[in-house]
Amino acid sequence: MHDRAPARESQPAMPAAKPHLRLVPPSPSRPTLEQRLQTTLARLQAEARPEQLAGMARFGLTGSSRLGLAVPTLRGLGKQLGTDHELGLALWDSGIPDAQILASLLVDPERLTAGEMDRWARGMQAWDVCDQACLNAFRRTPLAWGRIEAWAVAEPEFVKRAAFSLLAVLAVHGKFYSDEAFSEHFPRIEAAAADPRNFVKKSVSWALRQIGKRNPVLRARALYVAQGLRERPEPSARWIGADAWRELNSDRKNPPTA
Repeated sequence: MHDRAPARESQPAMPAAKPHLRLVPPSPSRPTLEQRLQTTLARLQAEARPEQLAGMARFGLTGSSRLGLAVPTLRGLGKQLGTDHELGLALWDSGIPDAQILASLLVDPERLTAGEMDRWARGMQAWDVCDQACLNAFRRTPLAWGRIEAWAVAEPEFVKRAAFSLLAVLAVHGKFYSDEAFSEHFPRIEAAAADPRNFVKKSVSWALRQIGKRNPVLRARALYVAQGLRERPEPSARWIGADAWRELNSDRKNPPTA
């Protein structure tokens, strides 16, 4: 008889593997609007350049509480913060020109209302705030053309400037707009050319020149308007006409491609 093989000892059952538990720290809640506002204002204050204010004022960069920040600094901060519509509106309401330029970089243009745009225009204290708001925010909203029509007949200097600065930046950046979308604003340019205020007449000239640079057809129309302005009795109209005539003729060597 063969010896019986010894009974195999039973192996203890391995306990079932427990799922690996990953401890995820709770995400901190987003700071409140007031906290974000105060933090941002503190960052602006930290970058202030009071020694630059006198020189900036000589170029019309004025406004109460101005901190003296350079636009590249504000653009860099805007990229860091990203779109924050509520913070942008709150920064504008601070009344600080530097904060208002930053506000134009943070708001969501699609969410701006006509009323908010009007309020911004009425609160502008300097031409750089006006032009940056037009460049960074206003031109990106579908309400832009309607605000040009409303502001072009307004009396406050920077509201009227906003109309023609906005028209100018649309002429530069609105690549898909038709020639007629711009041609229909020539009568507004002609009407505003009588305004002698420095920041108005410069924006009117800017709009006329930028429209004329879009393509040969609009250049011919803009030159026709410029020639008419050169023959007007108002000094501001003659200045605008001569300014546009000179630049548009000098650009003939480099015709636009848009």
